[in-house]
Amino acid sequence: MTSFTSKTELNSSIEDVYAFLEDCNNHEHLQPENVYNWVSTRDEASFTIKNMAKLSLKVKERKPTTEIRVVPASKAPFDVTLNWLLQNLENGTEVTLELNADLNMMMKMVASGPLQNLIDFQIKRLTEIFAPK
Repeated sequence: MTSFTSKTELNSSIEDVYAFLEDCNNHEHLQPENVYNWVSTRDEASFTIKNMAKLSLKVKERKPTTEIRVVPASKAPFDVTLNWLLQNLENGTEVTLELNADLNMMMKMVASGPLQNLIDFQIKRLTEIFAPK
């Protein structure tokens, strides 16, 4: 299993951050431009990644204010889990996005950069969404 992580600190309550992340409808706002055909409910999202594949993801587990685990809802090119991990800080919330993928050596060479870029992008967008106005 190959792991990719990215994290940020937000000046928002853990309850507010969790409420945003637990709803798959909100995850559309975290996607890069090459993601399109987004369709979602509170528990599932399906979308297409340009020049790659159509994916469907679902929330497998929610641990209130601490963790949201997302897994494929249908056959994916490889086994993958996305874990949103939240930790309460004195003045906000630490958010870590962890992507674990079962990649063979060839897939690892091809997909590692794009997967790391994806989670870095999602953390950056989350930081922008929760930035003080």
